[in-house]
Amino acid sequence: MEAAAFVPGHISAFFEPVFSAQHLDRTGSRGAGLSLTLGARSTVTCKPSSVQYLDVILNGKISAAPVTKLACKYLIGDSLYTVSIKTDYALPVSQGFGMSAAGSFSAALALARLLAQPQHEALRAAHYAEVQLRTGLGDVVASYIGGIEIRREPGLPPWGMLEHIPGNYEVVLCVVGEKIKTKDVLSDPVKLKKIASVGKRCTQQLLEHPSVENLVRLGQRFTKDTGLASEQVQEAIDAASPFGLASMCMLGNAVFAIGNTPMLKKTLEVFGNVWVCEIDSAGARLIEK
Repeated sequence: MEAAAFVPGHISAFFEPVFSAQHLDRTGSRGAGLSLTLGARSTVTCKPSSVQYLDVILNGKISAAPVTKLACKYLIGDSLYTVSIKTDYALPVSQGFGMSAAGSFSAALALARLLAQPQHEALRAAHYAEVQLRTGLGDVVASYIGGIEIRREPGLPPWGMLEHIPGNYEVVLCVVGEKIKTKDVLSDPVKLKKIASVGKRCTQQLLEHPSVENLVRLGQRFTKDTGLASEQVQEAIDAASPFGLASMCMLGNAVFAIGNTPMLKKTLEVFGNVWVCEIDSAGARLIEK
């Protein structure tokens, strides 16, 4: 048996982490971001076995893939299956593009199909894995829905609540520095307190005046007020600003920008590798072969 799924990448412009010790369903983040047509595609095979065994090949190489494996273990429980997962990322990991979430969720979505489980079980499994391993908080839920979103309330439905900002844009992405381990930030109480305070304010202000322009401007404010941006990231944002709106991808040494695509691409190429994509409005989905 084989199934395949695609999950868009996701950028958070700003966020407010919310942890619920007793309820992983209610743990997540308020904030805002956008889903990308560049994401992760997983092809999964599953067959009954005498032992439980999972292996993951990521971009052609064998990977430990702890988030993907934990998400899949939520789905198979104690059942004995051999599960083989091949995942391809279109963007780098640990740069604020939601690749960890897209990889684990696409694998879980395909596996759920093979196990005849509903999609919301795959959503839950991927969200639980991300939260438990501190690799993300809101990417899974946002990428499930797609589009440009405001996360009003944290966690899975029905607790988690999202609103959409309509629109389709070309998005220019640029990686300007080393990876940032999300877990390092999400495990630092001092950083979290500052991020939560600024993120809450930004979410409230965007809900009062929802627009893409306001989303990116508030992302810039969040970037500066939290002190998360490196010098290089800030330089890239400033250089891109004459040609559109740009801000930092949370959490990564990377920038996203919307506006004059050719000029943004030319400007940002000075700082590092550049990708151009669009807003993915369809969200996570199975791929019929």
